[in-house]
Amino acid sequence: MARIKIITPEKIIDTINIPVRIGDINYGNHLGNDSLVSIIHEARIKWLSKNGYSEMNIGGCGTIMNELAVNYLNESFYGDTLIIQISIGEISTSSFELFYNITTLRADKELKIAKAKTGMVCYDYENKKITSIPKAFLSLIEN
Repeated sequence: MARIKIITPEKIIDTINIPVRIGDINYGNHLGNDSLVSIIHEARIKWLSKNGYSEMNIGGCGTIMNELAVNYLNESFYGDTLIIQISIGEISTSSFELFYNITTLRADKELKIAKAKTGMVCYDYENKKITSIPKAFLSLIEN
């Protein structure tokens, strides 16, 4: 089976720290794959909020995720603080990619936990249709 390879862009637009909670731990006694997806969702929400936006309003429309890919690289445990570096990938008229480089510090060394990518589409929830990226938001992600 071919492996998905996620190559994160070098330019980091934000760094969000999120602690691993006890509820994020699965029966293998490490961070569950579903919890990591929730953590990158939380990081995306925090990034949007810092810039005056939400998933439901990025300046005239909302966003909806149409793609998700994750490379799990190392285990993460309760008590870790995940450092999530967010980067922008390809941008089209109605969509954009967000990349997440997820690490933690353990014994004073950076440990790579995962890499992820989400494809985000601009969506008009009222009319139930894809729409263009609003100009102000486009300016944010292009810079």
